[in-house]
Order: sequence, then structure tokens, then C-alpha cells
Amino acid sequence: MDERALTERLITYDTSTPDGIRACAGFVKGWLESREIDVHDGTFGELPVLTATIGPATGPTLVFHGHLDVVPGHPEQFTPRIEGDRLYGRGAYDMKGGLAAMMCALRDLCDQDAVRVRFTCVPDEESEDIDTRSVDEIVRGGFSADFAITGEPTDLHVGVQAKGVLAFRLHVHGRSAHGSTPWLGDNAVLKAIDVFRRIESLPFSRESSELFDRPSVNLGRIHGGDALNKVPDLCTMVVDIRYLPNQDPGHILEQIRSIPDIEVMRTFTRVPAYVPRSNPYVIALVSAVGRLTEGESMSVGRDGASDAVSFLQAGIPAVEFGPAGAGHHGPDEWVSISSLARYRQALCDFVTGLPVALERPEGLRAVEGGLA
Repeated sequence: MDERALTERLITYDTSTPDGIRACAGFVKGWLESREIDVHDGTFGELPVLTATIGPATGPTLVFHGHLDVVPGHPEQFTPRIEGDRLYGRGAYDMKGGLAAMMCALRDLCDQDAVRVRFTCVPDEESEDIDTRSVDEIVRGGFSADFAITGEPTDLHVGVQAKGVLAFRLHVHGRSAHGSTPWLGDNAVLKAIDVFRRIESLPFSRESSELFDRPSVNLGRIHGGDALNKVPDLCTMVVDIRYLPNQDPGHILEQIRSIPDIEVMRTFTRVPAYVPRSNPYVIALVSAVGRLTEGESMSVGRDGASDAVSFLQAGIPAVEFGPAGAGHHGPDEWVSISSLARYRQALCDFVTGLPVALERPEGLRAVEGGLA
């Protein structure tokens, strides 16, 4: 089975649901085991977490990291279709295409005996449970390496930075009145919209960095009012800010709390991902990718948060690197079929080229990246 056919098969599982995740994980486990790759089948909560290792017990160690889960889609999105070079379907780009190519690359690399490759497939990258992640538990449990690649879609560029997350729930307070006399009250729902517009225009929202034009601010949820004939006196909003590597989430919260008549009830932060371009493993990966693509292969900033942070916080340099496509989380998500083959080849070339790179006088050591 090639990477395109494997991607099509993975798309058919509705992995926005626990049952779909379990079924898909069973298929992935069986696919790898049928190719003589031993798989450890663990759990996180009630969901499966798969890990596998190939290569020697000593020498440089790499991680291939992917996720099974997708955001919800329409039923027809779980029936893959092909138009030219585009393979459409929920998760095609984020990230079942990348996962399929990683699985194929793992099989391609089974016979090499110089580099240890550790594969992990998690079920909760898209989860709204922002406090705990399976990859955090995996890393804390000793899943160590010299370098990690998470296969998020990057259009065959090496993502050396990703924005951080500042998510919070806030209450906007108003004053109730009868619905027939709204001028006697202070509508909290209408105020909440004004509050969000103010957040969008605060000073932090106009800042930029080397790889990002600006942070992003999204109103994810809003709820207010408890009766048709009553002016609502309370509105709750959930706001998702993806802040820049050079920004301090504490300073952002200070600006938000300066807005009157609001109360920040709960916050969650996840630090940005950052690996220097001079990291030798990054250089080696970029070199492998550059032989298969045209143009610049490095220095991509990712707007979304990254599971690479879990590795970085453990002192393991990590990047995002995945195939080309578009439309993730949208109605017309697709992945480039030709990029899947190049992605698979780039992973293989990166691994097989490491022994030669290690023979250079300066060597390849994980001397930069990570927070440890």
C-alpha cells in the first residue's frame, strides 16, 4: 500500500469520535504489525496511544510524531475523492496524509541500522481538553530523543516556530431589564461584542515578529441571556489568542483586564515553539528536503499551536514538517498526492543521511532548541 492509498483508508475513519479513533488506531497498529514492526498499544484516558521503535538501541534517536484525531466534518468528507493531484477528505491535510507517509517511511527504514526512529501516534491533538495532552504524558514517561518531527501540514517547509496559546473565558456584566424596555437595561451580549472588538484592537494585536505579521484573535464561543423577554445581564465568551514568540501572555492579559465591566474567569497558556535555524538537526532536515523541492525550505512560522512544545519543554529540539495542501478544518480540505511521496522520501533521506552528517568534524549534536 502506498502513501496515497493509505491516506485514503485513514480518511474513511471518522476520528472526530472516540469510536472512530479506536477503530483507526486498530487499523494503524495492524498495518504496522503486518510489516513486522512491533507496536506498543497504550491508552490515555479511554483513547489509544500507539508507539513503535525501529533501528538500533544506540546512536542518534529521532521521533516521528503524528495524530489520528480530526475536527468534526460532514459525512461526505469521510469518503475520499481525487481530483488531479488533490486528495480531498477530512484530515487529508491535517494530518492523515502526513501520518500515512510517516508510516510508510517507518517501513522503508526498518532495515537501516544506524539511526533509532521512534514513532508515536496520539488521539487528542485536536482535543478541547487544554489542560492535559497524551504527548505530554508520553514524553514524561521517558519517550526521549535527540530530535523530533511532528507531521503537521507545512507545505514541505520546516516549521521552526509556532505561536503560543492564550485561551480564556471571561464574563461581561450588564444590567437586566424587561425585554420590552431594553433602554432601561445594559445588554451584556451587545457589550460582549464591543469587548471583543476592543480586544482585537489592543496594542498587542498590532505587534509582529520575524516570522509572523501579527497574533491571531478568535471568538470561539459566546453565550448570554436566560429568557426571551429579559435584557441579559451576563454574557460569557471564550477567546483564543495565538500570541507571538516575542510576546508575554501576562502582558496581554494585563491589557485585556483593563477593559471595564469584564471578569477573566479562567485562562490557559501554551508556550510558543521555537528552534534556532542553526540547530544541526534542522540543517540536516532542510538539506534533505531541499533536494526534493524548489525554493526556501526553512524558516516557516506556524499560526497554530504545536505538540512540538511537549518535546521542547523536555529539552528535545522539535519542528513541524508535513506535506502540501490546504483547507484544514474547512469544507474542502485536501492534500497534494505528489507531496506525500516527496514527504515520505524526505523523511527517509533525512534518516539515512544522518550517519554521514555525523562523520563531519563538527558532528551533529542537539546543542540548541528545547527549554531544558
